[in-house]
Amino acid sequence: MSLGQQLYDQGPESLSLHVLGSEAHGQGQSGKLSPLSQRTYESFTPDHKPLMGEAPELRGFFLGCGFNSAGEPVGGGGQELAHWIIHGRPEKDMYGYDIRWVQESYCRWIRERSHESYAKNYSVVFPHDEPLAGRNMRTDALHQELLEQGCVFQERHGWERPGWFSPQGTAPVPDYDYYGAYGNQVHQDCAYTRLLGDEYTFEFPPHHSVIQKECLTCRGAAAVFNMSYFGKFYLLGLDASKAADWLFSADVSRPPGDGYYLAVGGAAAQHNWSHISTILQDQKFRCQLIDSSEDLGMISIQGPASQAILQEVLDTDLSNSAFPFSTHQLVRAAGHLVRAMRLSFVGELGWELHIPRASCVPVYRAVMTAGAKHGLVNAGYRAIDSLSIEKGYRHWHADLRSDDSPLEAGLAFTCKLKSRVPFLGREALEQQREAGLRRRLVWLTVEEKVPMFGLEAIWRNGQVVGHVRRADFGFTVDKTIAYGYIQNPSGGPVSLDFVKSGDYALERMGVTYAAQVHLKSPFDPDNKRVRGIY
Repeated sequence: MSLGQQLYDQGPESLSLHVLGSEAHGQGQSGKLSPLSQRTYESFTPDHKPLMGEAPELRGFFLGCGFNSAGEPVGGGGQELAHWIIHGRPEKDMYGYDIRWVQESYCRWIRERSHESYAKNYSVVFPHDEPLAGRNMRTDALHQELLEQGCVFQERHGWERPGWFSPQGTAPVPDYDYYGAYGNQVHQDCAYTRLLGDEYTFEFPPHHSVIQKECLTCRGAAAVFNMSYFGKFYLLGLDASKAADWLFSADVSRPPGDGYYLAVGGAAAQHNWSHISTILQDQKFRCQLIDSSEDLGMISIQGPASQAILQEVLDTDLSNSAFPFSTHQLVRAAGHLVRAMRLSFVGELGWELHIPRASCVPVYRAVMTAGAKHGLVNAGYRAIDSLSIEKGYRHWHADLRSDDSPLEAGLAFTCKLKSRVPFLGREALEQQREAGLRRRLVWLTVEEKVPMFGLEAIWRNGQVVGHVRRADFGFTVDKTIAYGYIQNPSGGPVSLDFVKSGDYALERMGVTYAAQVHLKSPFDPDNKRVRGIY
């Protein structure tokens, strides 16, 4: 019996550490297997990427493992790991491999996802694919409420978050069937997998019009987004203000300055937690980071009608003078204490409500009741992706990576460079500003209605000058929008004149499409809508 057959027969519990046993390795000239070779395993990880970097539990202990039977193709990572050990960080972007994203306490998630990683080893990677393994591990208080309203969920590091809302009825995510292995029955006629299968395309998906409706309703009336999968941390202690000054490039010093509330995108929450904890330790700041991610929910109500809707729910004045943009207040919503923040990640007038878990459902229902006469709808992250790229809001690790700088990304306004306050990375930014930028993030729009997903080549005057980091369709401007960093082929600085003077095109699957370059968001460049000016 082969080792692979033994693993198959033993069932999924045998996959917690090793996924595939291989007898092919270690064969001598005689073709016979040594006892050692019979115990050779291939390691597969939950996201089919290596695990590298410093272990968050033990400082100075570095890992380079989990190469998914592809050790030779990704063997060059050893050079980056050496740089990481010596300098404390890799030279290139290694975020996707960084072990600090792993949620150590979710063994079933790791076991199931590692199996699916192997099962789909040679599968075509479609733009909107979702895993079937490791689902329903972390659900927020609104999960069942939204499921009953047709929510099609996405999975991000164990969390279920709304992707979009199907008019075809409910589509619950079933338990993982191991693709029929280990005596499991393959799920038949499953609404979720049927909808997911429809997404297996490199054209616009069949649900394009559904997502369009969510986006346009947000722009024209209002939409509510459940963002409860965000990490929610408190930075508290005697040195909290000093730590915030050092950690954050923006000026966040506010009285009384003895505590900070951090809301972090859920997919990057664990990485942020590990990074901040390391800085607190290295700098010997007398403060601590407290994780309240499971204790709080978060809904965002966005659109021109959001103020009128929430004025019926919140017990405070929501006028511009009483509640300006980028401020927050502790208020009551339908009788429940919540933290209301006037913020937007879609470029509209709107508020986020950060709500104790037990209060999420009654507050959400009160918002939906008040919004019914204003046309309020549920919307998901597929709409957020479209709305945010249309407005020019950057996404972490798509538009911004560890090897990008705020200056290159057009985010100099987020850095307190005009002050004398030291912060992590200030010296590097000052040196870069003095030397001139060798690349810049630009916006590109394509008139032809063609889908793009990232990694498309950017042409300028007949030369490739970069590639697309992120792309989506902007339903309000009715164009495909792409972000990418461009460089000067001569190796010189990328000035604003260089950006504006070229003729651009984007290449998708061997076909080039004429593109228009922008240095600011093509949608509401003056930021009137977030200030309630329509």
